[in-house]
Formats: sequence, C-alpha cells, structure tokens
Amino acid sequence: MIDDLSAGALATLLPGRPVRTYPALLSSEVDAEAWARAGGPAGGVVTAGYLAAPRGRAGLPWEPGKGLVFSMLLRPDLSIQREGWPYLAAGLGLADVLGEGSTIRWPDEVYGPGGRIGAIGVRTELGPDSVRWAVVTILAEQAVAPRAPLLAMIVSAVEGRMDEPDEALLEVYRARCATLGRQVRARLVPLGPAGPVVEGEAVDVRLDGALVIRTAAGRRAVVPPPNLGMLEDVSPR
Repeated sequence: MIDDLSAGALATLLPGRPVRTYPALLSSEVDAEAWARAGGPAGGVVTAGYLAAPRGRAGLPWEPGKGLVFSMLLRPDLSIQREGWPYLAAGLGLADVLGEGSTIRWPDEVYGPGGRIGAIGVRTELGPDSVRWAVVTILAEQAVAPRAPLLAMIVSAVEGRMDEPDEALLEVYRARCATLGRQVRARLVPLGPAGPVVEGEAVDVRLDGALVIRTAAGRRAVVPPPNLGMLEDVSPR
C-alpha cells in the first residue's frame, strides 16, 4: 500500500493543521463526525491511504480505494436555514481545483468532459438556531499518488470559497452549475414508491443552497440539499 497520505507528507503541506490519517479506514466521514462531536477543531482533516467504505451525500457509496477521499471539519457561521450552503462552497472549491472547464451538477457532483471526476457529501449538526458543525467529505476520482498535494489544494480552495462573500460565490456557482436550465426530477427523502417527487425545470440556486424547480403548473418548488434523495434528468416529452 502506497503511504502517500502519511502524517509526515501532510504535515509538510498543511503545517499546523490538525490531521488524522490512517493506513486504512472504514470511513473518513464517520471518523470526522465523531471528532466533531468530541469538540474537534475547525479545519481538521481526516483521510487514509485506503478507505474501505467511503460514502457521499445521503450515505451513497463510493468505490472503495478509488482516487482521493478525505473529510474536513468546518464550524461555519450559518443559521440552520442555511444548512445546505457548504454544498455550494465545497462543490465550487472542488471544481476550481479539478479543472477550469469542469461543471457542477447540483448538489454534489463535479463533471469533466469525460464524465464525473469528483463528488462531495455534507453532514451537519444543528443547534437551536445555528449550524454547530459540518463535515464535508470529498472525492477526487482520478487522483493518483502522490495525493497529498491535491488534498492540500482542495482544502485551501474549499476554505477560500467558504470565506467568500455569499452573493459573489453564488454568482460563480450559478455560472458553473450544469443543472440549471435542465428538466429534472427530484426524488425527496424518504425514497420509495410513495415518496415525494418534484419535476420541472431547474431555474435557480438560492443562498441556502437549495435548488429551485419550476413545475409545469408554474409553481416554484424549493429543494434543500439535505432533503434530496436522488436527482434525475427528464427527457423532453
């Protein structure tokens, strides 16, 4: 097993940053969430040379051992109504690093000319009126050793986007979001035959991270990232 994500390699590229790295780990997300609940610091990073059960948004599985996967612990200054905002900042930060021509498929995937090249997942804990912490888990599918420099670049890009003024970030996100203008079907949680579904044209992304879908009846439905089970393209009828 290549030890390109060792503590020494990461300490050189992320000096002073709290990092937990392992030769192998079941899930960086689970480890980072436990760290967050125990009072772990903002900016903490969890990764491993090999992840056996990596997962993204809503627990969707990613292929074990593929590319680069790591989790970041954030303690953002966000109201509970804006719980979905880290999806926008993290998705845009990942796209910034993976290539200028990459596009974002709301809420959690980054695409290049040949298909998906990255993805994110966000888990949060909410307080009475604010987000206590967010764990952002990031996948760069095509990463190869040595992966530590790419990890450091993504961490810096995501934190930079989190610090950016909201409206400025949202303007850039809308321009790079390939979902806008498409006919989509949003299957909301809980998934299943009787689960709620919204179908129509994706027309906007809001400051709370939600996608706005205009239905055939002209109604504007709002879909926050935590409420989404699956988003599908719909063929023109």
